[in-house]
Amino acid sequence: MAASLATVPLQVAVPALAAAAAYLNARCQISYDLHLLSAILPTVASNFWQETRGRINIFYHFENLATSRASANRTFLRFEDKAYTYAHAYEIVLRHATWLKERHGVEKGELVALDFQNTDALIFLLLALWSLGARPALLNYNLSGHALVHCVKRATTRLVLVDAAIAENVGDDVRSELSQVSFEVVSPETEAQILAMQAIRPLDELRNDAKGDDMAALIYTSGTTGLPKAAIVSWSKIAVVAGFTSRLIGTSSKDVFYSAMPLYHSTALILGFLHTLAAGATFAFSRKFSTSHFWIDVRRHEANVIQYVGETCRYLLSAPPAIDPVSGENLDTKHNVRVAFGNGLRPDVWNRFKERFGIETIAEFYAATEGSFATWNLSRNDFSVGAVGRGGYIYNMLLGRGIAIVEVDHETELPYRDPHTGFCSRVRSGDPGELLFSLPPGDVKSRFQGYYGDKDATSKKIMRDVFSKGDAWFRTGDVLRWDDENRVFFSDRIGDTFRWKSENVSTAEVAQVVGLHAAIQESNVYGVELPEHEGRAGCAAVVLKKEATVGDSGLPSDETLKSLAAHVRAGLPKYALPLFVRVVKGDTLLATGTNKQQKHVLRTEGVRPGKTGEDAVFWLHGDTYERFGAREWKSLSGGRVRL
Repeated sequence: MAASLATVPLQVAVPALAAAAAYLNARCQISYDLHLLSAILPTVASNFWQETRGRINIFYHFENLATSRASANRTFLRFEDKAYTYAHAYEIVLRHATWLKERHGVEKGELVALDFQNTDALIFLLLALWSLGARPALLNYNLSGHALVHCVKRATTRLVLVDAAIAENVGDDVRSELSQVSFEVVSPETEAQILAMQAIRPLDELRNDAKGDDMAALIYTSGTTGLPKAAIVSWSKIAVVAGFTSRLIGTSSKDVFYSAMPLYHSTALILGFLHTLAAGATFAFSRKFSTSHFWIDVRRHEANVIQYVGETCRYLLSAPPAIDPVSGENLDTKHNVRVAFGNGLRPDVWNRFKERFGIETIAEFYAATEGSFATWNLSRNDFSVGAVGRGGYIYNMLLGRGIAIVEVDHETELPYRDPHTGFCSRVRSGDPGELLFSLPPGDVKSRFQGYYGDKDATSKKIMRDVFSKGDAWFRTGDVLRWDDENRVFFSDRIGDTFRWKSENVSTAEVAQVVGLHAAIQESNVYGVELPEHEGRAGCAAVVLKKEATVGDSGLPSDETLKSLAAHVRAGLPKYALPLFVRVVKGDTLLATGTNKQQKHVLRTEGVRPGKTGEDAVFWLHGDTYERFGAREWKSLSGGRVRL
């Protein structure tokens, strides 16, 4: 009897303690924070150790995998119909290094520009340059003319290696402006010459003195608001980001990571290829993104992890189901993918993408190529849908003081400073503001190396005296919201947010609501200037689904226009309503090479008839959208209509 009485408190206490522990874990996200720590701590320790040993250059990690009995015969790359083991790729990289040295005299510390689509040759050249202690400048292969000249000049390089597939982009205009630069098109004949070279390992002295803060590569910004800037990417950034993310999402040596994103950008290069290399896994990739071939490649390469950027997931979602021509089976979920990893997945697409393609985990992040801070959201349920990052009590305790979200003056597009103190103000939890992160005031370069050869652009990213005299902070230029449950949501890019009726309108939040309408395949929201009106009115450029249009005209049906008007009125405050809708001809909206939407051209064209080409424009009238043309523009210009 005494024994049974003694067990009663345990029977009550154990479930109670378990429930309390579960509640505390959910409330403070302790297990999630511990997972973050388990990913970052060994990565930082490894980075420190490799730098101490003179082995921080990534070539050494690749070499270890290629010469180790356990990994030498493991598949390293899968590109199109070709596959390379680590050992085979190592031999090819050494032949490329010999060619670079003997044919072009590439030396330690030299910058060499690579103008390539995604190819196996690009990766071999990248690793070969690092083996020589040289640094690659990765050019956007879509560029030509003035923009390409600008990027090559920024790199101060004497040598540009060009993919034969895009050689036409390097025209006589480019060559004449860069007469001191040597351009070599890497043709199939050139590749054959390279493979005939001797596989000679470059001496250690060319690369074993590299430090963590030293430049590993130049990666250019997307140039959405002007000419691209050459961001300096350090060895430590490459090593820490690649190592951390591979541990965060659990990439193992048995995994296949697939990417169709361009390797000239940091997402595919660092969080794709180098992430895979850090894990000693297999990197599968395609020349460029194709909606129709994406899942075919994923299945062919038996990928476990896929990468996305920007509107990639929306494009995949807009495609018709993949049906096996023999069995009639729906193939959308016939794959091995467990994680979709990337940035820019919008809330209106998030769950639809997961459900249709059977993806268990979304690993969304927020970061900047030139920055040294990022947010991470490893999401398996609805708690953090749409968030670009999250954390808990431990995360905030360790990093909270180094992060700030501050009020923005959207007139000046700068953080607001109190007129009395001159300092900035943090916003309340859940309110939007610009994300800043702290820099060591006396050694800014240890965390922000800046833009190569561009002191003005570098200085504009650094703010001083933000909260106290002498402090230094990095400006992201992005407006985010950090809520009470430690979820981080992207709100807008400063400059994209516009003012209407004395209110700030987030284009991202409006686009999310518009995108949830059944007729909308894709939307891009921006502010347009109107005659006789202050501020900017909201305009949504949209691609409509076929069933929402009338016949082959591409124009929306009356029912579509009316239901869209009701939808936005129900989901948005009056000041945030898109007063104009521009129906864009074609299947997609204007985007960068990384599938990020472009607003600049749309914003410049506005809604003035004659500037919008073949696109039809509608404006909100009463309970529907009506056609907007020259007569309506004249009414606005004459001040006869007030919106």
